[in-house]
Amino acid sequence: MGRALALLYGTVCYFIFFGTFLYAIWFVWTMDRPQEGGPLTNALLINTGLLLLFAIQHSVMARQGFKRAWTKIVPQPVERSTYVLAASVALLALIIFWQPMTTVIWEVEAPAAQMVLHVLFGLGWLTVLVSTFLIDHFELFGLKQVWRHWKNQTVEAPAFKTPGLYRFVRHPIYLGFLVAFWSAPLMTLGHLYFAGVITAWVLLAIQLEERDLINSHGEQYKVYRSGVSMLVPWPSKRKTP
Repeated sequence: MGRALALLYGTVCYFIFFGTFLYAIWFVWTMDRPQEGGPLTNALLINTGLLLLFAIQHSVMARQGFKRAWTKIVPQPVERSTYVLAASVALLALIIFWQPMTTVIWEVEAPAAQMVLHVLFGLGWLTVLVSTFLIDHFELFGLKQVWRHWKNQTVEAPAFKTPGLYRFVRHPIYLGFLVAFWSAPLMTLGHLYFAGVITAWVLLAIQLEERDLINSHGEQYKVYRSGVSMLVPWPSKRKTP
């Protein structure tokens, strides 16, 4: 793939991701609104399949072993952009084909409590976005790789760093998602199922991700993991290396 074409491809993949990210915010915000739903069994089967597709794509394609095999087919400079594109397609499929499950599990009626949950919802998504910039937003979503390829510059392996929120929790991006998904004044069965399954996947994904991080950064990451909490900043673990 030519350098200009790789840059164009990476840029398109990035903007597809960003549009999908905004669409996902709207999806979670509106998923509890009254809407017609089909049979519960059908909805469960379809939604489970969509969640599995999302989880498998994210977890499998992110593994180092898959990347080594994948880059024999996909050029190295666009490997991350291709991952971002696949992740966006999986998320779009989940949003578009998600089946409403409208049984109300809980409803918070106090205006003050509703406002708190709305603020937490916004803070959750903001935490996700800010956290990506803290570690290198454009490298995370593939733009840095294709830009350096276009400039004919070497792409260096990302250095281990713990800026800002990473000094308090090891995975602020996941934390932001979970806060946003669970901050719902009106919680329907569909939203509860979505948030519950994603939470379970996050806990598993963290184990796989940290195994890769230990392989990449060795003792440095082990020390960091021993001193900083995974998702909740417990005071007893606030010891940054």
